[in-house]
Amino acid sequence: MKICLAGTGAFGMKHFSAINNIDGVEVASIVGRKIDSAEKVAKEHGIPHWTADLSTSLALPDIDAVILTTPTQMHAAQAIQCMRAGKHVMVEIPMADTLEDSERIVATQKETGLVAMAGHTRRFNPSHQWVHNKIQDGDFKIQQMDVQTYFFRRTNINAEGKARSWTDHLLWHHACHTVDLFQYQTGELISEVYGIQGPPHAELGIAMDMNIIMKVPSGALCTLSLSFNNNGPLGTFFRYIGDNGTYLARYDDLLDGYEKPIDLTGVAVSNNGIELQDREFFAAIREGREPNASVAQCLPAMKILDQVERGFK
Repeated sequence: MKICLAGTGAFGMKHFSAINNIDGVEVASIVGRKIDSAEKVAKEHGIPHWTADLSTSLALPDIDAVILTTPTQMHAAQAIQCMRAGKHVMVEIPMADTLEDSERIVATQKETGLVAMAGHTRRFNPSHQWVHNKIQDGDFKIQQMDVQTYFFRRTNINAEGKARSWTDHLLWHHACHTVDLFQYQTGELISEVYGIQGPPHAELGIAMDMNIIMKVPSGALCTLSLSFNNNGPLGTFFRYIGDNGTYLARYDDLLDGYEKPIDLTGVAVSNNGIELQDREFFAAIREGREPNASVAQCLPAMKILDQVERGFK
């Protein structure tokens, strides 16, 4: 299977590393924001084709699918462009930064019948998979999720500390992970949600602090705190409080309530959430089925984000 990887930033390289661990899949084309950056990455990693124009890669007849790790504001248009060109597509989270664009992506997927997946990595992290399996087996029921998403980003930089060409967003990107995961883990749609945000940054124009409270019909709660002002350990940290235990998930690692590590051996073929996400995408293409985290499955999360945004004062 030959893949086009669009985006040469930090997350694009995470996907490239993941794909290198998956048999039968090759990155055959890479798209960069600028041709020189695309060429540099292509030559460093032995990728035979590079371009600064996505349509050039889409015109290659041997390209089967595209992974989009481009700026958020480009996701919707590019995902639709890929499907219109007959290519399966995985669009990194968030699939769009409006509900309307998200619905357009889902409509295009239904029309074309291609595999279209959103990069909701939390569904694939072994830590969250372990909890999910325990819930599915009837051994654990969520009473509350307490989630902290903290970064220190008062300037426009990416995960590698390099300048970004676009502006990240606490709601449409970082909250999206938790909103989707809460619904996925409980197996319910959110019935109540309330959000508040702090003042916008003078230069970036986005809120730097935000809090969201959610509830599902069974009564389970989720409290999400987000900040770009946190000068300390960065990332997202999940506390699952349940009927018979407490678990702390930190990306691919899981601990109990006393911070003792839980052995995740055997949960999945890898301990890398990005690799597992990519494996699901490729497997769904090969098997002609809907993937876990299809754009249709992730649409309810986008509806909640839209509801929160419309409720901001």
